[in-house]
Amino acid sequence: MPTVTALRDNRRGRVAVELDGAPWRVFPVDVVVRAGLAEGRSLDRTVLRVLRRELRRSEALHVAGRALRHRDLSRLGLAERLERASVAPAAAAESLAALERAGLVDDRRVAHIRAGSLAERGYGNEAIRRRLLAEGLGEALVKEALGGLEPETERARPLIERRGPGPRTARYLAGRGFGEEAVEAALEASFGQEA
Repeated sequence: MPTVTALRDNRRGRVAVELDGAPWRVFPVDVVVRAGLAEGRSLDRTVLRVLRRELRRSEALHVAGRALRHRDLSRLGLAERLERASVAPAAAAESLAALERAGLVDDRRVAHIRAGSLAERGYGNEAIRRRLLAEGLGEALVKEALGGLEPETERARPLIERRGPGPRTARYLAGRGFGEEAVEAALEASFGQEA
């Protein structure tokens, strides 16, 4: 049975493992620690199984970390990223649970941030609702996030002022997911009525 004869840190968060005096493989430090590799340890089937499981977990966390580096993702969005990266389902589930416990994956936070961002970019509640649901956020979280936004008519007012009141602006607002009240405000303003 092969035996670990040396562990050499390469100063990049990885450890080179030697078996029976010959170079074998390089692993992330966390994998070596969690698998319990140490000089003089024999690599039997049990140790290899643990090593393989820890390596999958580390790879899943690495993929998730890269995805979260750019922007917050919902749990479903991150799960889809892990699946596209061919991460084993068990490792993906374990990684998602760990990231949620750490607060790095939080659907409530994602819903509020995305809703606010879409509202700032000129979208109405219906368009925001559809986008958030498509990102895998639950109906209750979407409703909560929409409730935290400024009313649609207030968000539509600068768009009406910028584009000018009238039927074209009303169609534009409807296409951006604004409700009837905001669209009516655009039409009323075009007839000289108070919006």
